Amino acid sequence: MANQFQLFKHRRFSAMFFTQFLGAFNDNVFKQALILVLTYTAASQLGMEVSILNNLAAMLFILPYFLFSALAGQIADKFEKSKLTQFIKLLELIIMAIAAVGFVFEWYGLLFVALFLMGTHSTFFGPIKYAYLPQAMKEDELVGANGLFQMGTSLAILLGMIIAGVLTQLSQSLYWISATVLIIAVLGYLAARYIPMMPAVQPHLKINWNIITTSLTTIRYLYSLPFLFFVILGNSWFWFYGATFLTQTPEFSKVILHGDESVVIFLLTLFSVGVSIGSLLCKSLTKNQVSLRLLPFGIAGLSIFAIDLYFSLSGLNIDVNNATLLGVGELFAMNSSWRVFADLFFLGFSGGLYIVPLYASMQAYAPRSHRARIVGANNIFNAIFMVTSAIFAIVVLNTLGLTLPQLFLVTGVLNLAFGAFLYTKLHKHVKNAVMQTHDDIVP
Repeated sequence: MANQFQLFKHRRFSAMFFTQFLGAFNDNVFKQALILVLTYTAASQLGMEVSILNNLAAMLFILPYFLFSALAGQIADKFEKSKLTQFIKLLELIIMAIAAVGFVFEWYGLLFVALFLMGTHSTFFGPIKYAYLPQAMKEDELVGANGLFQMGTSLAILLGMIIAGVLTQLSQSLYWISATVLIIAVLGYLAARYIPMMPAVQPHLKINWNIITTSLTTIRYLYSLPFLFFVILGNSWFWFYGATFLTQTPEFSKVILHGDESVVIFLLTLFSVGVSIGSLLCKSLTKNQVSLRLLPFGIAGLSIFAIDLYFSLSGLNIDVNNATLLGVGELFAMNSSWRVFADLFFLGFSGGLYIVPLYASMQAYAPRSHRARIVGANNIFNAIFMVTSAIFAIVVLNTLGLTLPQLFLVTGVLNLAFGAFLYTKLHKHVKNAVMQTHDDIVP
C-alpha cells in the first residue's frame, strides 16, 4: 500500500483505530482531570499531601496491568474480538457513569474506584487491539497500521491532557468533566460497533482464572520464545524511558525554563508530534517490511538527544525578573531555548523509529494461537518498567542528589548500554523467530 492513510478507507482498520483512539483519549481526560482535582481541591479538603494522592492515583491505574494482563490475553485469544471489544466499551460507559457521580458529588473514594476500573478496562482492551491488527491487516499493511496506531495513541494522550486542563478551568468544571468522559465513552462504543467480525484464534482454550498462576505461566511461555522476550523488554524500556522524561517535564519547564502551564503543554506537544512523525515514517523507511533495521537509529537518537538535552539545559541562561513565569512566545524569543525544543522533538521522533518496529515484530512473530497472551505479557512488563522508572527517578534525584539535566544524561547513557544489549540479542534470535512463525509452533 503506497500510503498508509489509505487504511482509513477500510472499516477493518478505521473502526478499531477510532475505538482505541477514543479509549486512550478518555483514559487521559479522566486521569489528568482527576489529578488536577486532587491537586487543587481534594488535597486541602481531605487534609492529605498532594504527592500522596497523585501517587495513589498512578498506582491504582497501573495495578490492573500487573493483576489482569495475562488473564486478558487468554480472553482475547478465546473469544471473537469485535463482540468482545463492544462488551468492554459498554463497561467503559458504565465506569464513566460511576466517575461522573464521583465528580459531581465530590466523592473521591468513588473516583479512585472508577480509576482502578478504568485501568482494568484498558488492561483487557490492550491485548485485543494489538492481536487484532495482524489478523485484520495484510502483510504489507502491518507496519503502516502500527505507525498510525502509535501516532493515534500519542495524540490521544496529549489531547486528553490538554482537554482535561481546559475543562478544569471552566465554571461548573466537575459537570463539564463528567459530561465529556461520558460522551467520549459513548463515541467509543459506537466506533466499536463497526469493527468487523474477527474469528477467535483458540475458541476451545480453557481459561485459568487464577491471576497469579496464569501470569507466571504467560511469562514462562514468553521466556521460551527468546526473540519475543527481548522484543518485549525493548518495548517496556521505551515506556521506562518515556515515563522518565515526561514525568519530569512540568518540573523542568517551571524550574529550569521558568515557563508557565502553556510551556508544559508545548513541550509535551513537541514530544508527541515527534513520536507521531517518527512512527508514520517507519512504513516508508522499511518499505512496508517488518524489520528491525530502524532500531539502531532509534536507539542512537534516544541517547544523542537525551545527552544533548543535558548540555542545552545546563547552558541555559534565562533572566527572570520578579519571579515571573514565561510563556511559549517569550521562550521562543530566546535563542538558547530553541535547542531544548529541538531535543525534545527529536527525542520523540527517535522514539517513533524505535517503538514501531518492535510492536510490528511482536505481532508478526508471535504464534497465532498465543498472540493476545504475548501482548498480555508485554503489558505486565510495561507496568513493571513504568513503576521502576518512578523509583529510578526518585533515587537519582533525591537519594543521589543529581539535578534534572543530570537525570537525562544518566538515562541517555543507560540507553546506549541497554540498546546495544537489546539489538545484539534480537539479531541473535531473529532467524529462529522467523522459522517458528512459519511453523506456527503451539506448545
